[in-house]
Amino acid sequence: MNTTISSASSSTYQGVRAARRELADEAVEELCAAVFTSLRRRDQRERGRQYVRGLLAAEGRKSIRNIAQQLRAGTGTAAAEQSLHHFIAASTWDWQPIRAALAQYLGQSAPLNVWVAQPMAIPKGGEHSVGAGHRFDPHQGHMFRGQQAFGMWFTSPGMVTPVGWRLFLGEEPEASDVSSHAVHAPSEQPGHSAQSEQSESYEGYEECAVTGVLDTLRESGLAARPVVLDIRDIATRATLNRFAEARVPVVGRISPEARLLVTDPRLPGFGAGTLAARDILQNVRGLRMPVEWPDPDASGVRRTSLVAAVRVMVPDPAPGRRREVLLFGEWESARRLPTQLWVTDMLRTEPGVLVRMTKTAHTVSATAGRSVQEVGLRDFSGRSLPGWHRHVTLASVAHAARCLAPVAPPVPVRHGTVRRPRPHPALAAR
Repeated sequence: MNTTISSASSSTYQGVRAARRELADEAVEELCAAVFTSLRRRDQRERGRQYVRGLLAAEGRKSIRNIAQQLRAGTGTAAAEQSLHHFIAASTWDWQPIRAALAQYLGQSAPLNVWVAQPMAIPKGGEHSVGAGHRFDPHQGHMFRGQQAFGMWFTSPGMVTPVGWRLFLGEEPEASDVSSHAVHAPSEQPGHSAQSEQSESYEGYEECAVTGVLDTLRESGLAARPVVLDIRDIATRATLNRFAEARVPVVGRISPEARLLVTDPRLPGFGAGTLAARDILQNVRGLRMPVEWPDPDASGVRRTSLVAAVRVMVPDPAPGRRREVLLFGEWESARRLPTQLWVTDMLRTEPGVLVRMTKTAHTVSATAGRSVQEVGLRDFSGRSLPGWHRHVTLASVAHAARCLAPVAPPVPVRHGTVRRPRPHPALAAR
């Protein structure tokens, strides 16, 4: 008769926890060894490992002080805190090669399905954080005080984790925003490469998001895969042109009011000039087909939506830049308007495949809701843009290590022995 969790002895529980901790430590060590190779100095690699471990172990807010308290080095907490603060905010190490190494490690461990780009709102009550201001959260549909960042998420079966980041500084600096010295600090640090500087300028919301995505893809070194732009109203003519020029397939959310041209003479609206995307889809609702997709919130459960797709053209003043794209919409109720509207340049891809691809964005949202706070992706506070980049880079490594940790809970068995949890398939295959 197997021993149950409720009747397991305290010694068994201790053994279980030790087994889980051992496998988690193995995942952290292997991942850090792979992605920190660009850090030339041994002490920097050690600081990186300590920071990642601290992010995973610290309770509550992942401040440098809380992370320093997790260290068991011979130095005191104050000295460890000072050392980690310098490592993040004032050092000269380059974060971009670490992000590239992380993407390559993940790509070797599990096949990349699609990239997903999503905004991340970072509420900030004070005025001393880089890029803080009055921002609009497109997912929640309201204004907030804080930072707005864009994350590029690597997705594959069993693996959903961020790799690249870009911080939105706004089009015009506010009086309460950080000084230009803080924003452009990397260029003043000797030994810091211009390429990895990623000196976000005061740019538009759409430009910031698209640049962040394309920079991540280019620097990852991975073969081009589709990008799901889960950022509301961003699939504009300028965005689609940039992805086409980069030869990166894209599926992007589109505003219901976006103006498009119907290109199929057999369909309603052809020759009528530009029409709102929602009206185009409503005109072809008779072509809707049921599409089945796995529910990201309920394992093993499948849902069905009604989907219609129509080829359209995005108006462009330059005739040579006009490109045909596929507009597709999803209806949750046959009697209502479409609730999800997307465009893609993958014209020959079946609508069912496209809809299932967009559901990956929902998986990312669910994962972020559970895990972003657990690794402290929102917890950096400071006026240094390089410091913010270093923090979110190491937090992304911690997030990946967390994903690569054992995937099955340990099971106490007979005779007080402990069955070691299975490592993540990506680690087992290595």
